[in-house]
Amino acid sequence: MRQDRFLWVILFTILVLALAAVGLFLLRQQRLEYGPEDSPQAVLRNYVLALERGDYERAYDYLIAAQGKPDLQHFRQAFLTRQLDLSNVSLQIGEAYPSGEQTVISLVLIRSGGGPFAEVYRESGNAVLAKDAQGRWKIVSMPYPYWSWDWYATPPAKPVPAIP
Repeated sequence: MRQDRFLWVILFTILVLALAAVGLFLLRQQRLEYGPEDSPQAVLRNYVLALERGDYERAYDYLIAAQGKPDLQHFRQAFLTRQLDLSNVSLQIGEAYPSGEQTVISLVLIRSGGGPFAEVYRESGNAVLAKDAQGRWKIVSMPYPYWSWDWYATPPAKPVPAIP
């Protein structure tokens, strides 16, 4: 009888500790909020946050207005159809390196195979930002999957001749 009580005390203690851990986890979670847009890194952070939240209109506003910019519908569709899939990737924003009228930001993309035992690997990349006519930082380019290869692509000057 005494051993049964001891076992129940141990099980109850484990249950209390597990509930406390879950409670602390839920209390400590922070909802990320958009920050000020006063630096290239802040604009990049807000762009990624907007994509993660599915706020495609806000993310679209961070793209520079230049020839070849996709329209909002194509931009949104690229993410909704998973042509650009952000589910297995995260981004670490690094240092900014001003270069003339543009700023290059070093990035580390952290990719996962998706499974519980899949390898995680890191890949270096760069984002390029520039100021628009109103003096706001806008994204010129980013690595895949935060950016599509055909955005801002310039068409060839002359048609490519067919090979006979």
